[in-house]
Formats: sequence, structure tokens, C-alpha cells
Amino acid sequence: MMSREADLVELVDDHGTVTGSATVLDAHESPGLLHRAFSVFLRDPSGRVLLQQRAAAKTRFPLRWGNTCCGHPRPGEELTAAAGKRLAEELGVEPVPFTEVGVYMYFAEDPVTGRVEREYDHVLLGDVPAGLEFRPDPAEVARLRWITVDDLLREVRATPEAYAPWLGGVTERLASHLLAAPEGPGGR
Repeated sequence: MMSREADLVELVDDHGTVTGSATVLDAHESPGLLHRAFSVFLRDPSGRVLLQQRAAAKTRFPLRWGNTCCGHPRPGEELTAAAGKRLAEELGVEPVPFTEVGVYMYFAEDPVTGRVEREYDHVLLGDVPAGLEFRPDPAEVARLRWITVDDLLREVRATPEAYAPWLGGVTERLASHLLAAPEGPGGR
């Protein structure tokens, strides 16, 4: 896990324009540096999305529930390529085609570790077949579960402390996309 802290991330301004690079470690030390990230949602044919409970070893927001997987593209790396790599690393599945459904900018401080998130977060959606088998890396993922988008929004509002602080915002972006494109598998 520490090796990824030395990886470079792409620093951006409020419009997503690249301004430089920094290590993951430096970008997540208070007060934080705004950098590009992605949040993936995998959706099954019934319209449910896959959540992961972040492993206890995570440096930011351990044991909180988050979207299917998250990460940072390296400077100049294609978002979908980076997201596909993280799916393989965290969940042991092959990359899938993604649709970008929005961007969510946020700041959050982890009260446990003192690390921060200051991210320009691209929300990605990928559809997967029913019954897809996952092989989660226990250093990354504690548990997995499927949930409808509406139920997820209700749960995040009711018990925000159980969820990663970006989950509400990225789920809202997903919900807005699904309302604008009701022909998607399973709708909402």
C-alpha cells in the first residue's frame, strides 16, 4: 500500500486543467492539493451498483463504504485505462467500458488518519453481467455489497459516518445521469 503513496497524481485547477503533479502522499497531506481522481460504479442488469467497504489498511477513510473502486490516473494517463487497472487490482475483474457521468469536486479530512481528500473526481459507470465473480484484494477491500441507487442515497443521508465522504456527491452525479438517460439497464 505504501508504494502507491509515492506514485504521481495530476494536479488540476477548478476547471480540471492540468497545473502540475505531486505524489499521492503530498496531495493528501493537509491542506491538500486539488488533483484528478476517478470514482467507478459497476452496475448489474437489475440497476444495482456495487459498493465496497474500504479495508482497514487504507490511509484515508478505512472501513467506510465507498463506490465500487476509486483511484488516481497518473499524469497523462487515460482515465478509463487507470480505472480498469484499479478494478483489476482491487476486485480481480477485467476492465469494462465506462461512461463518464459527471465530475464531483470535494474536500474532506479523515478524522482518524488526519489525511485529506481534495479531488476533482470523474464519476465513471460500467455495466457488468449478472453473476460476475469478484476476487477482492483484502488489503484494499473488506466487503462488497449490491444496492439500488435510491437506497444508497437514503442510507448515505441517514448515516453519513458509515460512508466515504465523497460517496454522496458521486452518487448524486450518477443519479442525475440516470434520470437524464432512463433507457439504461434497470433504470433506477
